[in-house]
Amino acid sequence: MFMKGKRLLIAALAVSTPLFAGGVAAQDEGRISIIVNDTSNPYWFTEGKIAEETAEELGYRAEVSSHKGDTNKESNQIDTAITNGVEAIILDPANADGSIGAVRKAVEADIPVFIINAEINEQGLAQAQLVSNNAQGAALGAQQWIKSVGDSASYVELKGAPSDNNAATRSNGYETVLSQYPGLERVGVDVANWDRTQGFNKTQSLLQANPDIDGVISGNDEMALGAISALKEAGKLDDVVVGGFDGSPDAVEAVKAGEMAYTVLQPVAIFSEMAVRMADKYIKDGDTGIDGEKKLFDCFLITADNADQYTDPFVLKQ
Repeated sequence: MFMKGKRLLIAALAVSTPLFAGGVAAQDEGRISIIVNDTSNPYWFTEGKIAEETAEELGYRAEVSSHKGDTNKESNQIDTAITNGVEAIILDPANADGSIGAVRKAVEADIPVFIINAEINEQGLAQAQLVSNNAQGAALGAQQWIKSVGDSASYVELKGAPSDNNAATRSNGYETVLSQYPGLERVGVDVANWDRTQGFNKTQSLLQANPDIDGVISGNDEMALGAISALKEAGKLDDVVVGGFDGSPDAVEAVKAGEMAYTVLQPVAIFSEMAVRMADKYIKDGDTGIDGEKKLFDCFLITADNADQYTDPFVLKQ
């Protein structure tokens, strides 16, 4: 179960604060709207599922929807939440800049907003922004990638959606580490928008232009899994090191199978639960329980050495 695995990691991270205390609340505390990106992606599915389970545990009626990166759809979902008189909104924003207006609408309607996973580029609107430490995670991944491919290699990079600050942060984190090795040469880069099919197609194109690459470094697991499929089709997987980011179940299986060198696990189970508990605290006490608006959560490296400790989606036993 999600909740059992999460609590093991929560205890390991020593985040047993009053924010996480307490049992099941009285029923019918009102509604909480949970808006995520695309639930067909296991990462965002888990994000919504964990938030929903936590809200229901606390006695709220949870309403989960997905915008799939469409700011117009996201804006309509915020309007629906306002009309429904929700107590709070948990939002994984569609666009760092384009989601600001939707968040502002909710705040002006006196509905607190708690941002998870991806940031918005304006402070002081959301009550909190809870996100993975993407720079730290990217550095972990890049260091492991170098261990796998060596310090002299040619490689290509798959980037996430430009509208998501996480894409740039991860790419910059990779560059910070990889640029320290003069023998590493990035010979191609393309945007695959966090998508497996696009990862497959973009890798095919990159391989046509650069048939002798030694590695692929990817901004997320779905793009990396698409790259693996393209490399298999081209008969090149055994010669190319692939690294991912997210800690998705499929990626962990690929690590175990020796098809992916590593993945960087984002603690989505942790911050999705924390956002709902924080919203509950704010609704009841008028306080989030943390200092400041932004809270970063460190990522964890999953390799063949520790992949068996991965028990539930996006949870690594420590």
